[in-house]
Amino acid sequence: MLDHFYRQHGSPMRAASDAALWVARASGIIAGLSLTAVGDGFWLTGLFVAPSQRGQGIAGRLIDSALAQAAGPTWLFCHPDLVPFYQRLGFDDAQTLPEPLVARLQRYQRSKRLVALVRGQSSLASSPGNSTSV
Repeated sequence: MLDHFYRQHGSPMRAASDAALWVARASGIIAGLSLTAVGDGFWLTGLFVAPSQRGQGIAGRLIDSALAQAAGPTWLFCHPDLVPFYQRLGFDDAQTLPEPLVARLQRYQRSKRLVALVRGQSSLASSPGNSTSV
């Protein structure tokens, strides 16, 4: 269902098969995202709001709803231009990442300008062997 929504809007995004999928609905899906468990937290991917619905706070409400159910920090990768948007939603620069995300970010950065952000990071950075600097 979420993949169909992405395709309808010409987005290359795909719903992660091992993730919890979240959607906002009106008469149909108007926004979606994926949350995948990683380390002691989650990795947020696939945030997309239908172009006709943008600017109404839907992304923020969807993220807040999804993360209210998530225990631990949530990381995401975004283009530098989107950092102010995510900062308004409570994300900050990620000083550390779980090992699986370190390798993924390095691979993605070969072809894209991306930064790592985190929301709700608590004890992860102080857990030896549980995080890696970016």
